[in-house]
Amino acid sequence: MEEAHSSNQTPLLNNKHHNHLHRTGNVWTAVAHIITGVIGAGVLSLAWSMAQLGWIAGPLAMVLFASVTLISTYLLCNCYKTPDPEVGPVRNRSYIDAVNMNLGKTNARVCGLFVQVGLYGMGIAYTITSAISLRCVVKINNFHNIQWLSVVAAIMSFAYSVVGLGLGIAKVVGNGYIKGSIRGISTSTTGEKVWLDTLKSPPSEKDTMKTASIISISATTFFYLCCGALGYAAFGDKTPGNLLTGFGFYEPYWLIDFANMCIVLHLVGGYQVYSQPLFANVEKWVSVKFPDSGIIHKDFKLKLPLLPAFKLNVLRLCFRTIFVASTTIIAMLFPYFNQVLGVLGGIYFWPLSIYFPVQMYFKQRNVEAWSLKWVMLQSFSLVCLPLTLFALVGSIEGLITARLK
Repeated sequence: MEEAHSSNQTPLLNNKHHNHLHRTGNVWTAVAHIITGVIGAGVLSLAWSMAQLGWIAGPLAMVLFASVTLISTYLLCNCYKTPDPEVGPVRNRSYIDAVNMNLGKTNARVCGLFVQVGLYGMGIAYTITSAISLRCVVKINNFHNIQWLSVVAAIMSFAYSVVGLGLGIAKVVGNGYIKGSIRGISTSTTGEKVWLDTLKSPPSEKDTMKTASIISISATTFFYLCCGALGYAAFGDKTPGNLLTGFGFYEPYWLIDFANMCIVLHLVGGYQVYSQPLFANVEKWVSVKFPDSGIIHKDFKLKLPLLPAFKLNVLRLCFRTIFVASTTIIAMLFPYFNQVLGVLGGIYFWPLSIYFPVQMYFKQRNVEAWSLKWVMLQSFSLVCLPLTLFALVGSIEGLITARLK
């Protein structure tokens, strides 16, 4: 991550300064960041999702959405530099910057709204999941450089995915046969099914990100298919919403505890990765709005007994406290793992993963209207829209139903 620079610098000086930054990111650090963001605890609910769809539609849906993600990622990789993806002199430091440079301020504001809502929502989802995992551990027993953070979080995500995978294999072997059916849960009606570090160059940043995307998406798809299929094969119609906290597995207790603590450690890292951009955006906006406010811009030194002195900024203290408190309160009001993940995905998947990457690609490559490429990408975007809305409505319905129970 690169440091933000003060607003009184000119764009030319900013760009000149950035060009001399020592950029050390490579394919593998990019893979670690992507896996941290993509492989979340939601992998443990995939068995439940596959149970709703069955042995044919379930895997096909996973492969389909992995393909959609890879296509949109390829389109987005071209937007790091402007106007040319290879030699463009302007580097877009964020998704919103890329939209602003290619599509203008209005689109950037709309994009920014979806981004901030998505980041805030992930804070809620991660709080829910961490709390559920910690509660599961208790129940069983009674019964500024974030590169290292992403690497540790990625390792943790793989660890609990492997645990879930291994337990699924053991359960299937123990059963002696594969549970489940072609159509999914046998008692479900049709109606129920319906509602349910900056990179270095050379090589080119665009090429590095495409390579990292292929590796990370392939890895995540493999784990998704394995965890979903083996979980469904192990429990069939009784597949829980979360294999590790829904008590699909009861033994060995120590291994379940280990997997749940891996989830917590992963989500601590993921919480930071997702919240820091939101903190930076809000604090930058407030600073620009109130440039002469001493209390906002001034750092105060604070010395507590037995602790070294540290700096305290009132804006950071207040906003970050509000952020953590509000995400925690909402997570307590709606502690529904599957439904919350579905609502979040339904809100920002299409605009951020499909619409803006397609439109920026059109602008950057000067794709003519009604050309073959234009028709194919517009069709890709329009087909994904109703699917996303369908998932959003179903998730909201499920969230309301769960809350009213």
